Amino acid sequence: MDMQDAPQLAGVHQLKLPVTDLARSREWYQTRLGYRVQIEFVEQGQLIGYGLEHPNGGPVLGLRLNRERARAAAGFDYFAIGVPGKDAIEQLAARLTALGEQHAGVHWASIGWILPHLHDPDGHEIRFYTHQHHTGLDPGAVTTINDPRESAGRREQLATRPSLRNEMT
Repeated sequence: MDMQDAPQLAGVHQLKLPVTDLARSREWYQTRLGYRVQIEFVEQGQLIGYGLEHPNGGPVLGLRLNRERARAAAGFDYFAIGVPGKDAIEQLAARLTALGEQHAGVHWASIGWILPHLHDPDGHEIRFYTHQHHTGLDPGAVTTINDPRESAGRREQLATRPSLRNEMT
């Protein structure tokens, strides 16, 4: 397909997660990440979902009551929420830590910085990735990243402890 033939798209419209307890999940996303309820979905008299908005650029997030799917989806990272840069992701990590949330901290990733291993009340892994990159990509070429975790770990060590450069080469 020629690039001129590709359909017009406008980013991600929303993310939607199945949850086991709407009130608990709404509270978690509000207190941890600043989301606010914008829409309530009611079917046959029962509240079955929320549309959440974020005041500072986060994607629209839908929470849908579906206990079976929420349990089946636990532990998987379906998406990464974008964060402007390294300072912002470090501030987010500090906020989550202060709120008692466990996560893996901020790490060097393939092209930016990542904050992985945060889990919501249903066990969905919520990851954050910076839009700011430490590695440039050639827009006209495919970039191959071999062994992403190991490569990022080595590069992080080199970036934070330059004395290792001689030992690793």
